[in-house]
Amino acid sequence: MSENKEPHVAKFVYDFTEGNKDLKDLLGGKGANLAEMTNLGLPVPPGFTITTEACKVYLDSGEEPAALRDEVSAHLDALESRMVKKLGQPDNPLLVSVRSGAKFSMPGMMDTVLNIGLSDKSVKGLAAQAGDERFAWDSYRRLIQMFGKTVLGVDGDLFEEALDQAKEAKKVTVDTELEAADLKKLVATFKKIVKREAGRDFPQDPREQMDLAIHAVFDSWNTDRAKLYRRQERIPHDLGTAVNVCSMVFGNLGPDSGTGVAFTRDPASGHQGVYGDYLQNAQGEDVVAGIRNTVPLAELERIDKKSYDQLMQIMETLENHYKDLCDIEFTIERGQLWMLQTRVGKRTAGAAFRIATQLVDQGLIDETEALQRVTGAQLAQLMFPRFDEHAKTEMVGRGIAASPGAAVGKAVFDSYTAVKWSRSGEKVILVRRETNPDDLDGMIAAEGILTSRGGKTSHAAVVARGMGKTCVCGAEELEVDTKRRRMTVPGGRVVEEGDVISIDGSSGKVYLGEVPVVPSPVVEYFEGRMHAGAQDADELVEAVHRIMAFADRKRRLRVRANADNAEDALRARRFGAQGIGLCRTEHMFLGERREMVEKLILADTQDEREAALAELLPLQKKDFVELFSAMDGLPVTVRLLDPPLHEFLPDITELSVRVALAESRQESHENDLRLLQAVHRLHEQNPMLGLRGVRLGLVIPGLFTMQVRAIAEAAAERKNAKGDPRAEIMIPLVGTVQELEIVREEADQVIAEVEAATGTQLKLAIGTMIELPRAALTAGQIAEAAEFFSFGTNDLTQTVWGFSRDDVEASFFTAYLEKGIFGVSPFETIDKDGVGSLVKAAATAGRETRPDLKLGVCGEHGGDPESVHFFHEVGLDYVSCSPFRIPVARLEAGRAATNSQGSDHR
Repeated sequence: MSENKEPHVAKFVYDFTEGNKDLKDLLGGKGANLAEMTNLGLPVPPGFTITTEACKVYLDSGEEPAALRDEVSAHLDALESRMVKKLGQPDNPLLVSVRSGAKFSMPGMMDTVLNIGLSDKSVKGLAAQAGDERFAWDSYRRLIQMFGKTVLGVDGDLFEEALDQAKEAKKVTVDTELEAADLKKLVATFKKIVKREAGRDFPQDPREQMDLAIHAVFDSWNTDRAKLYRRQERIPHDLGTAVNVCSMVFGNLGPDSGTGVAFTRDPASGHQGVYGDYLQNAQGEDVVAGIRNTVPLAELERIDKKSYDQLMQIMETLENHYKDLCDIEFTIERGQLWMLQTRVGKRTAGAAFRIATQLVDQGLIDETEALQRVTGAQLAQLMFPRFDEHAKTEMVGRGIAASPGAAVGKAVFDSYTAVKWSRSGEKVILVRRETNPDDLDGMIAAEGILTSRGGKTSHAAVVARGMGKTCVCGAEELEVDTKRRRMTVPGGRVVEEGDVISIDGSSGKVYLGEVPVVPSPVVEYFEGRMHAGAQDADELVEAVHRIMAFADRKRRLRVRANADNAEDALRARRFGAQGIGLCRTEHMFLGERREMVEKLILADTQDEREAALAELLPLQKKDFVELFSAMDGLPVTVRLLDPPLHEFLPDITELSVRVALAESRQESHENDLRLLQAVHRLHEQNPMLGLRGVRLGLVIPGLFTMQVRAIAEAAAERKNAKGDPRAEIMIPLVGTVQELEIVREEADQVIAEVEAATGTQLKLAIGTMIELPRAALTAGQIAEAAEFFSFGTNDLTQTVWGFSRDDVEASFFTAYLEKGIFGVSPFETIDKDGVGSLVKAAATAGRETRPDLKLGVCGEHGGDPESVHFFHEVGLDYVSCSPFRIPVARLEAGRAATNSQGSDHR
């Protein structure tokens, strides 16, 4: 006896009277909501839903479940009895639609077939029933066209070409001008196309039509476009789709019929009112096709007041029932209103915040639910400036939307020029093939960054997002020539240095000239330049203020900033940062100080090394005094020098050319020669896995102790000035507890010396970054010498996956995303199964050794909404992110703390 592999399910088909809105997993979103409206007593055309479980069996086995046909037959019999019609019967035919309906809305991605049940015989019955022969034959040609393309796989262009030929022969331009006789001929032509292309006749048996259409909808779950959409929207691939079989109603039966779409609130602004469109004497597909112009929904009151009043009452019922903005599709058939669909409506980011607070005020939802109605991604959209959508523009290229915002400035092609022009008051866009760490000054000075190479995890993208800079990467159609200081755009036009360009980091579009920018009032609010509650406060700002207050009251996770200077620290504090989780000291060694680092690297004797360190010490101390002052009373985690020393030396190729030229001209080049020798000495095949982090502190005598001394002296100075410095010292790239113990012993000695010299008692916590798999796996041992862990998830992701972050996106990430290996880049959202497992294990082991161990994260993931939820779940104490991401992290930390399933607004 063969094993039955079908899942144990009570049944595969539910009548609309049997389900409810909570059965989306089983009935899909459309079926669940049709059932809910039916339960509410609203006018829904009768029908039934085939479950997602049936789809899963079909997709797994290639055959429908054995019980499905009998269940469909039973429900079809009941539907025919209710409608007093038979599917496709010649004299009084019942017609049905067969529509997809997954748990999450996937508009246009899967298949639908309308007018099932029409045939050569029943088309005449429909004509008599409707009293409109043209309507019947037009419905029949639509069925053959849709069925041929969707079910039988016929090229849809063949039908369109035949339709165009029919219009051309009649000398008309739109379908509605074809008469019944023309449509009869078109039906015959369409049937010939089906016979020729599909190798079979168009089926005349209405039940065969329905069964084949159901299978086609199942199959459409795995079409390329559906899979691509799910990857983009991060919808699981194993859900399957339900199929809704619904009796047809027609809005194209005369002036007392029509079709429309309505919203219970404005999805663009969130304001209450009458929003939507209506089209008289039309089917829904006519609205979508734009064959005729719609009228505002309010016009329905004049056209058909009875239906309008009923619709308004239904809309109020649905919004109060769903406690949210509802998106509604309806048809009026000869004065009878029918509800075809409702769902929680999609909305703009601004509308989401406004509606959430409005519903709280109306008593429909509480603050906890309000937090579930908005997202960090929506808040991020509201924070970035944007171009005026009504402005005239000249688009010349498009790249990857790497960091949102709108930036306008003069094109410059190197960092030096960007800084120079910016200091002169010019707004500039830094244009490069790709950026590197040497471009940091120029990136800071620029309004935005444009590169012709790279992607969302390239250097330009990551740094720009961290700084809140607009960035467009990978605009391959733009030819950037940095030597000639110009850029060639499609069509051969040349953008010279100094020409104004505009870039849109939200769309990836690049424009010539200046596009007017509209500032974000939300950023002005976070910066303290706009006050919520004031008489003239922006309505959106007031809504954001209230939601953020909800989030701050609910959240457990604290939010710190990644900031390397006092200016960023002060901005972060205004944005709500509760300290600094990552101060990267390597950024303090750029610019003029690079020469001092070169002296350190070139030192041949201990005296030379100590002299170089002594020169750096007061500058480091000054940096920390400013930082501790800006963050007075809040923790500041200072990471000791992390990157390889070669990053502070000139490029090996550039240096070699300089030496060669000097030798050929017999010029003095002793310093360049020493630099070149140092570059060769420090050269590594894979420097990110070489001499960096804690290894530098162990190999370069005095380097880390100089930094620790600068931190301790700065803290002592602030404390003696009645300040409240709360410095924490973080050792990077530790892989074993012995490394940390050696560095810690030296650091403790330096701190004791500073305490004795200043007469000040300092409480400087010493901890480490967990950014190597070995560190995570031996976290219990490392916690013996560490007072805190900060997970460096950027490097941890690289080392867990074996990825070089600078290389992999350009080489194969696109293919991995397209093939579904990644739902999203692991550098954007934490890989919970791999990297996340190590974070969780390390957190648990660390606290077993040291129960009071403080745990945080300071990688790029600290400001990613989904990752914030994960960090909350595994029990971290704080996340740290760039200043501009702090509000997003605060909001998501609040949402994570409520731990509500909430509404899903995909």
